[in-house]
Amino acid sequence: MDSEEDSFFRLPSNEGPQDDGSENLERLRDEIEWCKELYRILEQDRAKLQMAKEAAEQRTQKLKKEEEFHKIFEQQPSLSGDEERAHQIFAIKEENNRLRLEKQDLEKNLDELKERVLWNNPMMMLSSLPEKKVIFKGLIVNKEDMNKLMLSPLIHYPVPGGSALITFEEAKVAQRIIEMREHVVELSCGDLDELDQCRVRVQAVPVEILLPSALQIRLTQSRRRILLSALPSLDISKEALLDKLELFFSKKKNGGSEVESREFLEDSDQVVLTFSQDGVAEPLIEKGHIQVPIGKGKYQVKISPCMSGDISNLQLQPSRCPRTVLLLGIPEVLSEEAMRDALEIHFQKASRGGGEVDALAYVPAGRTGVAVFVEDTG
Repeated sequence: MDSEEDSFFRLPSNEGPQDDGSENLERLRDEIEWCKELYRILEQDRAKLQMAKEAAEQRTQKLKKEEEFHKIFEQQPSLSGDEERAHQIFAIKEENNRLRLEKQDLEKNLDELKERVLWNNPMMMLSSLPEKKVIFKGLIVNKEDMNKLMLSPLIHYPVPGGSALITFEEAKVAQRIIEMREHVVELSCGDLDELDQCRVRVQAVPVEILLPSALQIRLTQSRRRILLSALPSLDISKEALLDKLELFFSKKKNGGSEVESREFLEDSDQVVLTFSQDGVAEPLIEKGHIQVPIGKGKYQVKISPCMSGDISNLQLQPSRCPRTVLLLGIPEVLSEEAMRDALEIHFQKASRGGGEVDALAYVPAGRTGVAVFVEDTG
């Protein structure tokens, strides 16, 4: 235990020799700083004691429950095997319910987190955008057209287990199904009459997706790549033509350098050459055209710049699929094919608010799926 001298400080008395007060003031400052440090240490100890107290209380509550549980069994020593199993089943059910609720809370928090991240920072989605090589083949008539880029959406939508996506031919049917919210679907479970009355309840919710509304692309001209077009149509393979182009442009007398790679652009007759050194592409691009000997003839090949584009800004807007509905809470009581047929039959009936079904995808519980949404041209 700390002594009295260590635990308290004393103010200087008025007795004894006096000075100008500077020495006493300095001593008082030191003692105040020491008290502050002591207070900080005591606060830390108090916080640790509080945590220990809460842990002890939780442990005490747990021990009390275990003690009550043991007392029940001590008071009923003659429980039959069936009764003991009943208690075990009850305990298992309680634990399963607790875990199920915990899982639902975690899934809900995860969904909210994903939605918040995507809405607040749409650039997080850029990593899922594939790299695409394109060629400009037209002429710019209006300068405003230079800033426009048409996109065909191809949205990958995760589908959880125990759910289904159903697309109707008419949007009004989908809207009606969503407004009804809960649906009781009759299932054909067997040949007996009493089994024919099996039913499941499913929830119908709209399908919300994020679509790009605007984006900005930063274009950069490559210093090592050139685009070759207007290539001759010869009776040789593409690989042989690439060899001849690489051989020609690898020579310094032709304005080239060592070729690092060569490739045909997808769905085109144009070739991209990549040099191993910077600064080779610009002089060739300034020429615009060059005579390339291929076989016994010489052919004029067009040289164009190679541009690389990076998305610098992406804006998204929410969009609801007008004809598609997400069905949730589907239990795994039938085979995949049988459940799909049961859902389609139910939602095709006008008496139940349905209509003609264009497509239906069902994902059983315990599995996951991905649906791909494309532009509706209908």
